[in-house]
Formats: sequence, structure tokens, C-alpha cells
Amino acid sequence: MASATGIPQTDPTTIVEQESAPLLGRPGDATQRQGESIARNLISASSVQLLASSGLLLQIQAALILQPTTTPQQKLRGTRVHYSIQLVSIICFLAAFTVIEVNKGDHPHFASPHGILGLLTVIFIVLQALVGVVQFFLSATVLGSVENGKRIYKYHRWTGYILLLLESTTVVAATRTSYNLAVIGIPTWAVFIALLVTLSGIGARVKPHKLGL
Repeated sequence: MASATGIPQTDPTTIVEQESAPLLGRPGDATQRQGESIARNLISASSVQLLASSGLLLQIQAALILQPTTTPQQKLRGTRVHYSIQLVSIICFLAAFTVIEVNKGDHPHFASPHGILGLLTVIFIVLQALVGVVQFFLSATVLGSVENGKRIYKYHRWTGYILLLLESTTVVAATRTSYNLAVIGIPTWAVFIALLVTLSGIGARVKPHKLGL
């Protein structure tokens, strides 16, 4: 339909749809309902992807900040920044896990490879964090001495890299969920290549002697 100026006019229905369309997804995927609290917007639709992506990004940064340290002073400062970043990362992962479980409602839980991997990843993240807290803050109390805490550092590093691989696998599995295939449409190959490049960069900075090799 054209106006008197010859410029096509936009259908009023299309204008309404464009105005109500969320930033991520299609109209209706993340739309606040009438009478619904605005606080629920924080846990709707794509918020899970944002939280989980932020958690993974922070985990990677926490590893990168600590890898180059060599002297005792560098290691101490690096460890403090490391656990601070990791704390925020854990909050993001737990929030993402909580949001997706709340949004699932009566739908089956942990029924897909992504769901199962996600549960295992969250459990692994919590255990990894607990070990880190014990060896750094409570080594004398729980492990008997500071030296005993230092002896398990290499195992904590090993499990940290294994955890990063598990998280990456969980992200790739997310691209095969029905929600991504039907709504978001993020291609698996793009995510795989991005993670491969990222992991290659982290792997290149690994210092074998810190892993006891």
C-alpha cells in the first residue's frame, strides 16, 4: 500500500508487532503480560542464555588472570582476583540454573543431553568452588596445614580445565535443544568454532609445571 508521496505505508498491525517484539527472539517469546510484575522480566526467556554466557565468560577470565602469574606476590594477587571473579560467575550459573528450572514448570526436567550436562556442570562448579575455598582459606583448619593445601593446587587446576571443557560441551548441547532450534536458531557450528578458538587460546597459556607435569 502506497501513500500519496509514493512511499509504501506500513501496515498498522505490523507496527504494533514491531513495537512489542523483544530484543532477542520473536514476538511473544519474551513479552511482559498485563498485570505481571516487571521483576519477572529478569527470569524470562533469553535471560537464561545471558546469565549462562556471562558465567562462562567470567570463568574464562578467572583462568586467564591467574595463568601468567609466577612470583608469590603475583600468585597471591592473582588468586584473590580469581576467586572474586569466580564468585560472580557461580552466582550467574546458579541463577541461570534456577531460572530455567522455574520456567520449565510442569515440563520434564533433565530430559535432554543439555539438561543432564547442565545439572552435572552446576554440581561440578559448586564442588570445584568448595575445594578452592578450603585449600586457600581453610587449609590449616580442614587439611591440617597450609602446605597440605598447596599440594592439591595442581589437582584444582586440572579439574578447573576439565570443568571448562564440560561447560563448553554443555553450551554446544544447548544449540540442539528444541528452544534454540525453534526460536533462537543459533547454529551449532558457529558456537563450536568460537569455543574451539577460545579453548585453544587458554590451552596455549597452560604452564605444565603448575599441573605437576
